[in-house]
Amino acid sequence: MSYSEPARTAPRRRSGLLTGGLLVVIAAIAAVVGHQLLASSSSTTTPSRSSVASGRQHVRGGALPSVAWPAYGQAAVQIGQAQAQAGPNQHPAPIASVAKVMTAYLVLRDHPLGTGEGGPTITLNDADVADTDRRSRQRESVVPVIVGEQLSELQALQALLLPSANNIAAVLARWDAGSVARFVAHMNATARSLGMTRTRYTDPSGYDDRTVSTAADQLLVVDQAMRVPAFASIVATPSATLPVAGTVRNTNVLLGRDGFVGVKTGSDRAAGGCFAFRAIRLVHGKRTSVTGVVLGQPGYDLIAAGLAAADAMVARITGERVGPGSPQQLPAPGAPPRSDPRQRTGVDPNSTRGGTP
Repeated sequence: MSYSEPARTAPRRRSGLLTGGLLVVIAAIAAVVGHQLLASSSSTTTPSRSSVASGRQHVRGGALPSVAWPAYGQAAVQIGQAQAQAGPNQHPAPIASVAKVMTAYLVLRDHPLGTGEGGPTITLNDADVADTDRRSRQRESVVPVIVGEQLSELQALQALLLPSANNIAAVLARWDAGSVARFVAHMNATARSLGMTRTRYTDPSGYDDRTVSTAADQLLVVDQAMRVPAFASIVATPSATLPVAGTVRNTNVLLGRDGFVGVKTGSDRAAGGCFAFRAIRLVHGKRTSVTGVVLGQPGYDLIAAGLAAADAMVARITGERVGPGSPQQLPAPGAPPRSDPRQRTGVDPNSTRGGTP
């Protein structure tokens, strides 16, 4: 792998697997949202008016009521510029592809991208293709690559964050630090500098279940990453076009609905459903950001479970039950219009480990 200014060469060999069709549908998310809302109540009734009021009071500085948190796993949230809050059951646990938030944050810190910039060119080599083949055999989430393919830094980050390509996480790590091991060391050093005291990264993709963190810790890096305009723009993008893989789509099917503007999904058997997110909602008539992380959500479709837990939590916090077609759907600033997420594809259905979307 090497990099240079954009000067494209003809590709020579094709390898890898397409990431397949998207498993998550809005109907599945809606079903899990209902389950989360019911399970989080102390009884079989819906949350009381006082519970909703408490959630609204938090925006002015009050503590979140227990009903606001998902019934399973762990979560953390920050509303606007208020102090971040962590729910119960905080403990180091696998985070799956949410780890890619740190990977992208470090790459952009070391190689900043301005508005409209593609950045340096990364040329893929035999080792990158061989690594992709190996990951494909392990049924990881990858995008197809070929020897000699040239990706701009922006395209590589799009492959990392939209279809959640584990092979590109490794490509970016080697490009940025010279080796995956050195890059992982930088990940852990950065985590310590951010105060992420219960986090340990062992790989740049999250495929390794030994990469562990808490929801509260991950909220710290999510907040920092979303301050980087290039990162915020990428995670607010529904799809992108890569030289060999073609069109790749964002696994976050909540994007553009109910005010969601990012950030990153993750799932595997050890991690459960995970989702780092930001939504923009009208609170007391003011556009307010709700940034959070949910980890360890159970369900048959783990990606849908993570998305649904976040959707339900934001609804409880803001005191609204927001659904499709609601006027609360606020698009990300500058984000392109998008179609109904129920029609979208892009998830590798064969991926079952930490590198899944």
